[in-house]
Amino acid sequence: MNRVRALCTAAVLACAGPVMADTASHNASAEAFLMMAHADKLGTPVYMQVQQMFAQRFAQANAPDSKQALLETYQAKANAALDQAIGWDKLKPEMVKLYTDNFTEQELKDLVKFYQSPLGQKIVQKMPQVTEQSAELTQAHLKEAAPVVNKLLADMTAEITPPKAPESAKKK
Repeated sequence: MNRVRALCTAAVLACAGPVMADTASHNASAEAFLMMAHADKLGTPVYMQVQQMFAQRFAQANAPDSKQALLETYQAKANAALDQAIGWDKLKPEMVKLYTDNFTEQELKDLVKFYQSPLGQKIVQKMPQVTEQSAELTQAHLKEAAPVVNKLLADMTAEITPPKAPESAKKK
């Protein structure tokens, strides 16, 4: 009985070896792609936004220049908090899993190859700017729709809200 168990264990381990190797290779391909795509820099705009928020609050408080070190101390503390939440070492394992769940190893290798090409490099360089400009375009167009949507919301609210009784009727 022990021999059968040992043989079964050996068979499972023999099959698991290639799967573990495939997983490691797949993960490595995902990591290579993420580095080519500069995914480790995804949090940079958040850090910049938080730094700007602290600087604006500092300016709004009319803090004297002599308190600049205090601003920098709080900015450093905010960076540390962000590192704990969205630092690359925190995000990387989840990002690798996200990409290995959605792309085959071969697709990831093809993406790396593409991102190494001149066009791929241009995409890496230009995409943050294009994404930001796309968001600005969308926001500009949403401003046109906002008054209409707000009016529709008010109209719906008026239709579903029962009319209030006049003040004179409430006193009786």
